[in-house]
Amino acid sequence: MMELSPAARRVGVDLDEGTGEACGTFGELLQGVLPDGTAFLVTFPITLGTRAWFRYDPHGPLRVYPAHKTKSLTLARTMLDTRGPAGGGALVLDSDLLVGKGLASSSADLVATARSVGTVLGLDTSPAAIEDWLRPVEPTDGVMHPGIVVFEHRAVRLRARLGTLPPVTVLAVDEGGQLDTIAYNRHTRHVPPALTAEYARLVDDLTRAVARADLKGVGAVTTRSATLNQRRLPKRNLDALIRIADRVGAPGVVCAHSGTMLGLLLDAGAPDHDEALVAARAACERLPGTLSVYRSAAPSDSRESAGAP
Repeated sequence: MMELSPAARRVGVDLDEGTGEACGTFGELLQGVLPDGTAFLVTFPITLGTRAWFRYDPHGPLRVYPAHKTKSLTLARTMLDTRGPAGGGALVLDSDLLVGKGLASSSADLVATARSVGTVLGLDTSPAAIEDWLRPVEPTDGVMHPGIVVFEHRAVRLRARLGTLPPVTVLAVDEGGQLDTIAYNRHTRHVPPALTAEYARLVDDLTRAVARADLKGVGAVTTRSATLNQRRLPKRNLDALIRIADRVGAPGVVCAHSGTMLGLLLDAGAPDHDEALVAARAACERLPGTLSVYRSAAPSDSRESAGAP
C-alpha cells in the first residue's frame, strides 16, 4: 500500500481508509459513430493502470496528491457531499499511465478514485454506479467495466460487453506530444451515412472475432479503424507500421484514436512470439517516435490494473 506523506497524517484522529484500482486501455480497438448518431469506442484493457488510496477525515479538508489531479478531487468531493457538507481526507493517486497519450489515464484516475472513496463511504461502486458518478465530470472510457466493451464515451454508458481476448502484446510507437482529450471531444464531426454503416459492420465483425478469440479477425478491424481515423487525427507512422505488421506476421495495428500512440498487435501465445517481437522492434526502431511494450489485461485483472508489463 502507498504510504501517506507525514504532512497529511493527523495523529490521534480516527480515520477510515480504502483503496481502489482501475486499468488503462491501449487506445481503442475501434472507435467511430453509429447510424443512430451514437459516438462509441471499444476498450482494449492493459495491465497498467491507476491505484488510489483514500483516508477519510471527518474534521479535515479534502486534499489530493498529486495536487494537479483536480478532476479526481472534484469527484471525491461530490461523493463526500452525499454524506453532508462536512468531512474531507487525503486522496493519493499512483498511476503507471502516461498522460495525453490515449491510454485512458484520466478515466483510470476517476474510476480508481470512485472505488476508493466509495469503499470508505459505503457507496455503490458497481460499474453502472461509477458511470453515474463520472457522467457529470467528463466523457470517459469504459474502464469501469471488466473486459472488452462497446462504450458510449460521450454519454458515459455501456452499450455491449464483448468478452476478453487471448494474451496480446502491443509494441507501441509514441509519436510525441500530448492530446487534450476533453478539448478534442468538444469538436463534433459530420460522419456520412456510408461511414456510419461501415462502423456498424465493424462492430459486428469485432464482436464475432472476440467471441471466437480470433486475433487475425480483431486485427483486421483495428487496422481498418486506425486507417479511418487518419481523416480525423492522422498518425504519420501508420502506413509503415501496417507494412511491418505484414512482414512479421502480426494480426494488425491498433491506435489511440484521440492520442499519440500507435501499436502492433502480437499474439503473446504464439510459439514465435519472442522472435516476432524482436523483429518488430528492430523494424520500428527506424521510425520516428519512442518505443514501448504493453500487455493486454487478462480476464482476472481486466477490472483492475495488475502491474507493469
